[in-house]
Parts: sequence; C-alpha cells; structure tokens
Amino acid sequence: MNWRGWGDPDKEADLPEGVRTLLRDLLGVREPTARAVALDAVRLPPPALPPAFERELAALLGQDALRLDHESRVRHTRGKSTPDLLRMRAGDGRDAPDAVVSPASHDDVLAVLRLCAAHRVAVVPFGGGTSVVGGLAADRGGHAGVIALDLARLDRLISVDTESMVACLEPGLRAPEAERLLAEHGLTIGHFPQSYEYATLGGFAAARSSGQASAGYGRFDDMVVGLTVATPSGTLDLGRAPKSAAGPDLRQLVLGSEGAFGIITSLRLRVRPLPPERAYEGWHFPSFAAGREAMRALAQEGPPPTVLRLSDETETMVGLARPDDIGALSADGCLLIAGYEGAGVEATREAAGRVLAAHGGKPLGEEPGEAWAHGRYAAPYLRDSLLAAGATVETLETAGFWSDLPRLYDAVRLALHGALGSPLVMCHVSHVYPTGASLYFTVVTAQTDDPLEQWAGAKRAANDAIVAAGGTISHHHGVGRDHRDAYAAEIGDLGIEVLRAVKERLDPTGICNPGVLFTPTGPASEERDRG
Repeated sequence: MNWRGWGDPDKEADLPEGVRTLLRDLLGVREPTARAVALDAVRLPPPALPPAFERELAALLGQDALRLDHESRVRHTRGKSTPDLLRMRAGDGRDAPDAVVSPASHDDVLAVLRLCAAHRVAVVPFGGGTSVVGGLAADRGGHAGVIALDLARLDRLISVDTESMVACLEPGLRAPEAERLLAEHGLTIGHFPQSYEYATLGGFAAARSSGQASAGYGRFDDMVVGLTVATPSGTLDLGRAPKSAAGPDLRQLVLGSEGAFGIITSLRLRVRPLPPERAYEGWHFPSFAAGREAMRALAQEGPPPTVLRLSDETETMVGLARPDDIGALSADGCLLIAGYEGAGVEATREAAGRVLAAHGGKPLGEEPGEAWAHGRYAAPYLRDSLLAAGATVETLETAGFWSDLPRLYDAVRLALHGALGSPLVMCHVSHVYPTGASLYFTVVTAQTDDPLEQWAGAKRAANDAIVAAGGTISHHHGVGRDHRDAYAAEIGDLGIEVLRAVKERLDPTGICNPGVLFTPTGPASEERDRG
C-alpha cells in the first residue's frame, strides 16, 4: 500500500489532458509549489512506550512481532482520507504509533490487550489501513503510549460449512485473498466496495461496510452471522444461530464499533455460490430525479439487479462513473449502471429492463456497464493524481428515506458550495433499499494555501447539512473521528451514554481506539484537555 496515497504505487498515473484542462479552466487549479516528501523525511515523534511494556510485549509475542522502525510506524499512521494524505505528503507524521504489534491468534490479541490495559497503552486496530473518516489516528491523551495492532497475521480461512453456507475467517484477510480461498470451494462473499483490493474482513465489519453489489448480496453487516471479539475484560463469542429472539443482538453492538470495545478476531459469514453468469449494462435517464424513481421501483417492486447505481448530471458529464475515460465530457442526462450476477441473468435483466424503460430509461448496451466494472477500483488512484495537481478532492456519503432524498441531495450540495465557493460537486446513488438509498458525493476544488482547513470547513458544513436534513452521518464509511460530533447529534446524549457504559464495562481503562465513536472521558481525557 502506498504510504502517502492509495494502493499500488506503480499504478500512479498522470492526469489526462482533458482533466487538466477542466481543472484549470473550470476550477482555477494551479500546480502546487511543494512536492510530496520522501518516506524517510516524514517527521515522527520519538517512541514513548514504557521500557517495561516493551520487554513484556517482546517476551509475550517474540521480538519479531514488535516493530519500532521508522518505515513501519509511517505505514501505520492514519488512514486514506484526503486530510490524512495531505498531512503525509507534507511529512507530518505526528499521529504515528510508537510501535506496530503483530499478534498471530485470538489468545495473542487478548494477552496484548490485557498488557496494554495494565500499562495504559492505547491500541489502534489496523487492517488494510483504508479508513477515510479518521478511524486510525492515534489519540494519545493521558496514555503512556500508542500501538498499532496489525492483524495481518490473522489471515486464515478457518472452516467452510457448505450445508449451512457459512464460512469462518480471520479478520486480517484482505478481501481478494478471502475470495480466492472461498473460490476453491465454489463460494463467494459477494462484497466488493471500492476499497476491495486492500481492505480486510475485520475492517469491513468494524465500519459496517457496503459493497458495490449490495443490491444483490447485501451489506457486510447483513453477512455476519457470528463473530469473536477480544476485549480487555475477556472474550465475546456471539452468534449461535441465523436469527434469535434471545434478547438484544450483541453482534450489532460490535459491528460498526471501529475497535472502540475490542478487537474482532474471527468472523462467521454467510457465503453464496460463485455466480455462473455476470452481465453489466448502462441506461440513460433524462434527469437524476427520473433515474431515482426507476431505482425506487426496482428496490420496492423488483426484480432487483445485483449492482444498481445512478450518477447525477454533473457526474455523468464529467465521466466519473467511467474512471478510465475521465475528462471526456458526456452528453446531458444521467447514467445508470445495472449489473446482474447468478443464475438466470437474462430473465432478471429483461424484467428489470422493462421497469427501467417504463420510467423513461433508454438502454445503452453493455459497453458502459463493462467500462464501469473494469474501472470500478480506479477512482482512489485518480484522487492521488488530483491532489498532486493542486486540487482538493474528497468524498462523503449519507443515506435517507426515499421521501427525504431530494432535500438531502440539495442540502449537501448547497452546503459544499457555500463553504468552497464554486467547487465541482458530483453525486451518485450507490446503494438502494425498499425504504431509501444512499447518496455518495465527490467534491473537487482548487487548493487554497491551507487545504486542510479548507476541507475541514467544508466537511463541517456538509455534516451540519446532513443532520439538519434528516440523513445519517454515514452509510458505509463509518464514524471515526471525522463524524464523531455529528454521530452524537444523530443518536442523542442518552445514546452516547449507553455506548460509554458498554465501553466502561469491556474496556475500563479506555485503551481501545480512544476517541473513535465518542469523545473519551475520565482521567485520560482530563489529562489530554489540560495539556
């Protein structure tokens, strides 16, 4: 993983001339004067772990499981949001962990958490490092140090139950490797978010991820039938049946918790047969509203495609739905992508096509759909190139009920324009349900002298607009620290107090990813506030 960007560094590419022209003429973007620093030039704070803790940890796991070198610390600093990348490009590594620890089993994780609790060392779980909401930035307040708990060694397919269609896997498995292992059994998870190439299964669960094929396969939290969690207070082993009336479902308390209560060490997931057929196609709609109504009809009445996404007029014009052809301006209207996987693809495709056509859609054939499928993981690489060219570019997402979506769409766009002046704001509907859908915004504007504060102001405005318009602060990116205040407004003071009570029981010393989900309290936060 590129330490100051996305994915494979060898895939970094220059922007097409059409994009450079668009940036210059439409947004006034100019090449930055400063270049990104080299890895060895990133400024890190001196390691601050207590010597006794280091000795005990090395004795517990072995010296090879404890890394304090400069490169390991840099590569485990923050996630992949635009502010994260801007800081790393400038050589700011102040949020680096003091060390990287690599356990190899549930018992290892449990022992590390107990040791960290005894020495008041904070623990930030690290999977693929793909968080875009500040979920991996170390909060040192009142702690003796911070470690990144790298789960890469927990990377096994433990078991497959083909009768129940359930597989047990470890959280450090990256999604492509999990799919490869399951494919040997003729199975798939069916979870393909934009972070697919680098994200891990544990990260999917911790952030309530939703994949691009969610219309057919469901969200990741829909796929979790059981999980094991190591906490400083002991082990939680949750999920012994597909559904249960035995009290509140504690699995749902762990899903989306982003390591605040403990570390997921295994997952039992619903799996599906590998699809024998796949087909993707494009449809043209005269407006975003018309396309949205077609999506609603499919979500509520069927038949639902496996993939269903709709770009608004601006995103369609710029071509963001086709990253390989970005900058080649398209005609007016909106592009809808529909994908079909499984058995009987043609029958489902024809039935869905009748619904789309009845709502004003015009078929464009398979070429737009195949182009989207080919470039579906390319957009983050485009962001790196845009940042290097002097543009501030970032994404944000929300979700709401169908009746609220027009107001939510307008509110977020107005907030971004008010905060940034004349940005390019694009949007698509990325996930649909019978009762509502998600909205995924991409924002591009010329960088100011302080791009971090520039985006911070825009993000605050967008968060406030989402809350005021009745949307959720995140549909699939998670809470992290970026959404913490808005999340508190969404669930209310009593909701936050419930989460605090859970944390105090499972993590009484407050070492598990402190500051994620809600502001820490107690001696650690009081010391941080005084400092």
